[in-house]
Amino acid sequence: MGTTTTHATIMSSLNQFLSGLDKCPSTIKAYRTDMQQFIAWLHAHDITVICAHHVTNNHINDYLRYLADQGRTGTTCARKLVSIHLFFTYLVSEGVIPSSPDAKVKKPPKKCKPKHVLRFDEFQRILRAARGHPRDFALLQLLLHAGIRVSEVISIHLSELDLEHKMLTIHGKGGGERMIPLEQKVLNALQSYLEARSMTDNQYLFLNYQGQGLSIGGVRKMVEKYARCAGIPKKITCHSLFYTCSTHSSVLGMIDFSPKTPFRNERMRTPKKDMPLGKEELQKLMEYTSL
Repeated sequence: MGTTTTHATIMSSLNQFLSGLDKCPSTIKAYRTDMQQFIAWLHAHDITVICAHHVTNNHINDYLRYLADQGRTGTTCARKLVSIHLFFTYLVSEGVIPSSPDAKVKKPPKKCKPKHVLRFDEFQRILRAARGHPRDFALLQLLLHAGIRVSEVISIHLSELDLEHKMLTIHGKGGGERMIPLEQKVLNALQSYLEARSMTDNQYLFLNYQGQGLSIGGVRKMVEKYARCAGIPKKITCHSLFYTCSTHSSVLGMIDFSPKTPFRNERMRTPKKDMPLGKEELQKLMEYTSL
């Protein structure tokens, strides 16, 4: 009775699915948006769809074709299909439906976008453009040298920054935690920012001008602004800073040398040794491969 009531409509099933997700708020918001758009399309094109078990693979295929006709990229369609897959997989595990309607749906082809890596002179110009703004300068230094996500950098709390031991604690996807040694130039930038940081009870490291934690959109706009100020014509994003960091470090041998690098993307590592480095050795190596 409880399960029937809980999953009386596809929207109620969606709410149950989202309430049990162990993901960061931005990820849950993205899943919600993807599924709400799919459900809205279902209701507009087939009024007989009320519950999840009414959805067929034809509905999903038609929806993907609709998205493609609207000019959505293969990457966008693939991401939305992932949200649909996770939702129906959850319903199968809960015994709400016997099988997932997306089981035989072909994944849309993805077109890989070029990854823009900054040259040495380009990221130096970006840093020079931000030098008069302690918060922005420290944040850019961290993105360029630590290889972390935007969602991770805006989630850093003051208590997770250990200036004495030159370490930063990062909480990644799924609650994963890792320690990142900080280079001296990053430490200097962070110390200068902390001296200028507003006195507030807010415990986020990076604050906006209203004393609240920065948003992902705010950081993206900041990166784009300084890229323009630096006179860089190509499209520069937060991911560009990550690719710059990982590419430069890889060229100098850091990723090959250390299987236990702090970089977030396992696929970008090509470890050749099995012996993990200690904190001091990794600190020295990061200084050596510094941008």
